Amino acid sequence: MKIRSFVSLSLLALFFGGLQTTPAQAQQSVPQIQFDSVPDYPTLPPGMNFGEVSGVAVNSKGRVFVFTRSNTANGPAYAPAAGQLFEFGPKGEFIREIGKGLYAWSEAHTVRIDKDDNIWAIDKGSDMVIKFNQAGRVVWVFGRRQESADDAKPLGHPDPPLPAIDGLFRQPTDVAWDSDGNIYITDGYINSRVAKYDKNGDWVKSWGEKGTAPGQFRLPHTIVIDRNNNLYVGDRSNRRIQVFDTDGKFLRMFTIDVPPVPGTHSVSGNTPTGERLAEVSGAPNSICITPGPNQVLFVGETTFPGRIFKVSLDGKVLGVIGRSGRQLGQFSGAHQLACPSEHEVYAAETANWRVQKLILH
Repeated sequence: MKIRSFVSLSLLALFFGGLQTTPAQAQQSVPQIQFDSVPDYPTLPPGMNFGEVSGVAVNSKGRVFVFTRSNTANGPAYAPAAGQLFEFGPKGEFIREIGKGLYAWSEAHTVRIDKDDNIWAIDKGSDMVIKFNQAGRVVWVFGRRQESADDAKPLGHPDPPLPAIDGLFRQPTDVAWDSDGNIYITDGYINSRVAKYDKNGDWVKSWGEKGTAPGQFRLPHTIVIDRNNNLYVGDRSNRRIQVFDTDGKFLRMFTIDVPPVPGTHSVSGNTPTGERLAEVSGAPNSICITPGPNQVLFVGETTFPGRIFKVSLDGKVLGVIGRSGRQLGQFSGAHQLACPSEHEVYAAETANWRVQKLILH
């Protein structure tokens, strides 16, 4: 039996200081979107479980790809090999594992599908982006993992960061493509930039640095591109979405300013209040964009308050989906979203170790 959210209420818009917002953010009310969450999705082989699910994507045939931080028994606790990529059919049936034991697997981050149904996996731990063809064969690699022979160790977080190097990444996070096939990689936890390659995989440029000014980033965590080649970058720690053209020219930015329902509790750790709540509420952890001529964004928050928002391309919040929690229809760490239509959304959750398939009404 499907679980339905019956809550229908209005939430007063809330501004958090220190950020530039667009007039679209002056919300008077934001409706709670009713939805079904499909139980026991997807179907896993007997004895198999996901670890933290960091990525989910859907191809043109309705097949679902899940990138999970599983397989951790193969390494020590401080440096496990935490990445497995699985494919499921349109009804959630298990099909295969892709890239089993791949050299790039270190800490799964996100997975995306391009217009030709190639599969792209972004691994934060190995600093690599891998392109597979539909058959699951590696065809391109971007970046390079550290070698154990060269005294590999966790990357530090110097402030300011060390100078970025063309073609190499420090904990990349996501990938997207414009209509000409150019490739954009958010890079990421340390470098705080967007890297651009052309359709042939040749380096073009990068832009951005650590900071709070327009065009600067504090963790560019997710990226999507609309049909008019506008780039939407989820600048997570700055709690905003910045919009650029394909040359990296800053166009505008907006924030999501909707307070959580009173009484909502965090799944992991203390429930944020005060300044900490202002830092995480509406912070864009994940973004997907619908296909077709009338596109909308779906934006997932960090672990708390854990909601998913439906947002117009100009930044107007159209509705709220769910809240923080462990139950079906609740979320914790919606790390990546896939939205093949305006009424079907897939949410990959790190804290709840699952993928939810949501049917919106």
